[in-house]
Amino acid sequence: MQSTMTVKGQVTIPKSVRDLLGLQPGNLVAFERNAQGEIVVRKAAGPTESRFARFRGHAGPGMTTDEVMALTRGE
Repeated sequence: MQSTMTVKGQVTIPKSVRDLLGLQPGNLVAFERNAQGEIVVRKAAGPTESRFARFRGHAGPGMTTDEVMALTRGE
C-alpha cells in the first residue's frame, strides 16, 4: 500500500489499515521505530472523553439569578 504525502506532511491512512487498527476519526495514532529500524503504526491510547468532560458537574447546583444579583449588589 502507498499513500502520497501533502505539502503539509499529511498522509491518508488506507481504509484497510484503519479497519485493521480499529481507527475512528479523532483517534490518536502512534508511530514507533522497531529494532529493525522500521516505522510501526499503531492506535495510541488516548483520552476517551473530551478534555472538558472531567470538569462537568463539579460546581454543584449553583446560585439562582436573584442570589447572584443580590451578591453583586452587596445585599
